[in-house]
Amino acid sequence: MLDIKLIRTNPEFVKERLVARLADPAAVDAVLEVDARWRAVTTEAEELQAQLNRDSKGIGQLMREGRREEAEAVKARNRELGDQIAALREEERARKEELDDLLFYIPNLPHETTPPGPEENFQIVKTSGESPRFDFAPKAHWDIATELGLIDFARGAKLSGSGFVLYKGLGALLERGLIAFMLDLHTARHGYTEFSTPFFLSRDSVRASAHLPKFQPEMYHDAEADLFALPTAEPALINIHRDEILDGRDLPLNYVAYSPCWRREAGAAGKDTRGLLRVHQFDKVEMVKYTLPEASYDALETLVTNATDVLDALGLCYRIKLLAAGDISFAAAKCYDIELYAPGVDAWLEVSSCSNCEDFQSRRGNIRFRREPGAKPEFPHLLNASGTALPRLVATLLETYQQADGSVAVPPALSPYVGGRTALNKEGGR
Repeated sequence: MLDIKLIRTNPEFVKERLVARLADPAAVDAVLEVDARWRAVTTEAEELQAQLNRDSKGIGQLMREGRREEAEAVKARNRELGDQIAALREEERARKEELDDLLFYIPNLPHETTPPGPEENFQIVKTSGESPRFDFAPKAHWDIATELGLIDFARGAKLSGSGFVLYKGLGALLERGLIAFMLDLHTARHGYTEFSTPFFLSRDSVRASAHLPKFQPEMYHDAEADLFALPTAEPALINIHRDEILDGRDLPLNYVAYSPCWRREAGAAGKDTRGLLRVHQFDKVEMVKYTLPEASYDALETLVTNATDVLDALGLCYRIKLLAAGDISFAAAKCYDIELYAPGVDAWLEVSSCSNCEDFQSRRGNIRFRREPGAKPEFPHLLNASGTALPRLVATLLETYQQADGSVAVPPALSPYVGGRTALNKEGGR
């Protein structure tokens, strides 16, 4: 959520930054209009309350002086004032609710280093590794996974419909091994604290993380319990400290969690949905950082490195994109996408988005910190990144390490996590 003080004092700047991310600047005028009404009602209510308090103090003096009729007149007038104040307080509450609703729909402002404009204005900032060369026609991951019995796409669809897959045998082991490998890397090497979170969150939680209200159509929702299935572990890790004041001396906090993720992908019509490219349920390892405001952009670069360390260890070809403002997430001020090159489908597949949301989510979640005891509370900056998402990582691994005999070589770093195997094949590997 944006700081209302910034909108009041510098509305043209806010509009300019919203235009940079292709958002409607008219939202600023709507906020200012409602904010003015809210403040006017609040001021009127406070003035009447002050008058009521003054008059009430004088009633006792009038009674002591025997001026009962005047005292009764003041009491009657105070009752009318009380009714007026109650009505104003109700209007104040309604205007504040209206103001908050407007603010909750305004996206974060892009950082000055985020390229303005539409998606195609992205910048490639790094490419690492080389795409593999084959002396045979490389296969797509769905063919490899089916032939080796790693994934049963047909039965996954039978169980739950399109967009759901069924890992089995070595495929399930590969999935589990990758999760353990990434968690070990982020905890042992990068110093993250691991969490195992609930897979369903309250409305307050997903509202604080900025997944609501805008993205509710994309989320799976239990209407009876009013709980939302995780779209990622990010909202869970962020809400651990909702409505808390942290000790600034403990920052940064580095959290990591594995979770299954659920997304409706309601806007995916016409996109490539074959194999593992776009699914409704998938596994992901997520990283979140709580930092001092002045340290957050250095932390963003560290976060990118933490994510790419996974890919370097697995020997995969990847590139890092600095996204344009029109393509970053609702809560982000700056975002890098990390994409893997998948030779079987000859495409770059996103496996991680690394975002600095600055104080956008901490304001929504009322997450604050004090630099020292007794200091004024401030809002920390929150960052998040996939470290990484599994489906496209699995797809790229299968396509990158496929062999002429139909087997798939296992990268040395991953071998201990799949029972010491150096290859996956129909016989179970070796």
